[in-house]
Amino acid sequence: MESLIQTITVYALPVLFGITLHEAAHGYVARMFGDPTAYQAGRISLNPIRHIDLVGTIIVPLVLLFSTKLMGGAGLLFGWAKPVPVDWGRLNNPKRDMLWVALAGPASNLVMAIIWAIELRLLMGSGSSMDSFWVQMAIAGIQINLVLMALNLFPLPPLDGGRIVFSLLPHSLAYKYSRLEPYGLLILVVLMMTGVLWTLLLPLLALGQTIVTWFL
Repeated sequence: MESLIQTITVYALPVLFGITLHEAAHGYVARMFGDPTAYQAGRISLNPIRHIDLVGTIIVPLVLLFSTKLMGGAGLLFGWAKPVPVDWGRLNNPKRDMLWVALAGPASNLVMAIIWAIELRLLMGSGSSMDSFWVQMAIAGIQINLVLMALNLFPLPPLDGGRIVFSLLPHSLAYKYSRLEPYGLLILVVLMMTGVLWTLLLPLLALGQTIVTWFL
């Protein structure tokens, strides 16, 4: 139990900020491209309380963390915040601008992973041991944000990767592709339960890890 509590304290801030800043980034970029919906709803904020979803931000990460510790292995730790409201029709060019709004979330996670990597480098340079609390938090921050980046870039609607693919496809194909959206979360759960999702995410995780390594 003590080990689990220590793990929760290490992962708490990286999970909280990784998820909530991801959503804030969507709202900020949407406002840049003409949609003030998230701004008007008070969702372009660095205050995590505005973005927390009881299930996605707290319960699901805790359950996954507990399961991982119980099984004594590595797991796919992730979660979600309350989705930022985006009115795609209010964007200057809805289909084109959707790409940038969708990309903003995963990009924010990559930036946060880089920031945690820089912190890790500074901590190690100052003589901190690998067992220190802040070093472990920095490592968790890198891992969490790379997983969130990779997961959200997975090309399946309604994930960000699905929005990006929709934006890039010709109109006729984009419409057909969007018809997957009602089944997207179910497909994601099946892929996760069968262990296939982790394998499919490995190339994106490897790319993110390569970028982060430049800052270590």
